[in-house]
Amino acid sequence: MGSTFFWRDEHVLAHAVRLVAPILGGRSRPRIWDAGCAMGQEPYTLCMILADSLGRFAFNNLAIYATDLDEQDTFGPIVTAGVYAKEELERMPAAAVAAYFEPAETAGHFRVVDRIRSRLLFQKHDLLSYREIGQNFSLILCKNVLLHFQAAERVEVLRMFHRALTPGGLFATEQTQKMPAEVAPLFEQLVQDAQLFRKVESLSCA
Repeated sequence: MGSTFFWRDEHVLAHAVRLVAPILGGRSRPRIWDAGCAMGQEPYTLCMILADSLGRFAFNNLAIYATDLDEQDTFGPIVTAGVYAKEELERMPAAAVAAYFEPAETAGHFRVVDRIRSRLLFQKHDLLSYREIGQNFSLILCKNVLLHFQAAERVEVLRMFHRALTPGGLFATEQTQKMPAEVAPLFEQLVQDAQLFRKVESLSCA
């Protein structure tokens, strides 16, 4: 998915950061997975909010794995370079732009500062492989992706995310997506105004 922008669904990300910060602060190598990262606006937004919320040690050891199918090799170079046109930053708070961007070589473009850019690791990944990219993620985001899948595919992808989360880890998805009944016992919704959930350990859905 390529249609997104910086600071989109900021209230969802703020909720997620508020609830996941204590988990991240208690881990030596905290890990987050943004599945379906497109051109990087969402994981970079999340990373900037985390930079304002975490202690230096936790943030400097944080790894955000930004993944997408990226069939045309379009997203990876953009996410890695972290360079965006000035117009793409217009919805952001001015203070965040000043703190986390610097002028790029191309006129009218700005680069995400290294402190933020170095926390993101891009890799290609097909969610419909149903194979997680790793384990023990404290937070997984998958927004504006699940709506493109068939119902049975969504269930299998959500089971995969459940396996990949650390005990008590958090999962966030788009507001239009409700948790399917087949996997609802695996997740506890945490807030009323966002599709933000905590992994439940005691139950299983085969």
